[in-house]
Amino acid sequence: MKIYLDGKFVDTADAKISVFDHGLLYGDGVFEGIRLYQGNVFRLEEHLERLWYSAKALLLTIPLSRPEMAQAVCEACRQNGLRDGYIRLVVTRGVGDLGLSPWLCPKPSVIIIADKISLYPPEYYASGLSIVTVPTRRMSPAALSPSIKSLNYLNNILAKLEARQAGALEAIMLNEQGFVAECTGDNVFIVHKGRLFTPSAQQGALKGITRDTIFAIAQSLGAPLEEHDLTRYDIWNADECFLTGTGAEVIPVVKLDGREIGSGRPGPTTNRVLTEFRKRVLTEGTRI
Repeated sequence: MKIYLDGKFVDTADAKISVFDHGLLYGDGVFEGIRLYQGNVFRLEEHLERLWYSAKALLLTIPLSRPEMAQAVCEACRQNGLRDGYIRLVVTRGVGDLGLSPWLCPKPSVIIIADKISLYPPEYYASGLSIVTVPTRRMSPAALSPSIKSLNYLNNILAKLEARQAGALEAIMLNEQGFVAECTGDNVFIVHKGRLFTPSAQQGALKGITRDTIFAIAQSLGAPLEEHDLTRYDIWNADECFLTGTGAEVIPVVKLDGREIGSGRPGPTTNRVLTEFRKRVLTEGTRI
């Protein structure tokens, strides 16, 4: 495998960063997870826009232009002979000293990994997930904006561990007020009486690229969709529930905290959304 590292493509064994990189020492950096479908990098420009927004929030200067980054992403796919896969694009603060000071890191690093990913076993897309609510709360927007896709994912990792301890593959995370924020790596949608609802970014949800795609799909299907404060009660009593994310795509949820959601099977709206999503991933984006 070839990895893009600071302007060069190197073998996996040679893709190394310094132990003094602040991305490693402090989680000081940003990233994007991007999908490649039949030679189409899905919504690449939207991913790069979010990367630049996250970097700006951290006062992190990306050492490439947007067009140069887009070209590097596509070339990483070509170098590895990929037509379908997953791209992890990382920008770290770079090498500094052992102190916190980011201004002592003169040169940010750019890493692009193009490989395969399988987040959930295929059978769960047909049968649906059974998930739980975990004790770890989503980081407060007053502490760190959920819109920043940073390298520090400890909050999510703790929740993922709690999900595993409960025998679940995924988990709902609440915010400090007790409203649903998101899952450990996915956004949450419910269907109730023909309407779609999802938590807002103000409640701790990441502004997901797949999430944005669902907004567009709902509009094209004539299905009302709105951001709304949601509690566990709302999910328990929803007609349908599904999760969205770059890795997860669109996956149904049929049970939360032991309560069956709707019929206990993936519902018709979820299936319509998934069918439309699978069409769009082949056309919306950038050909490699």
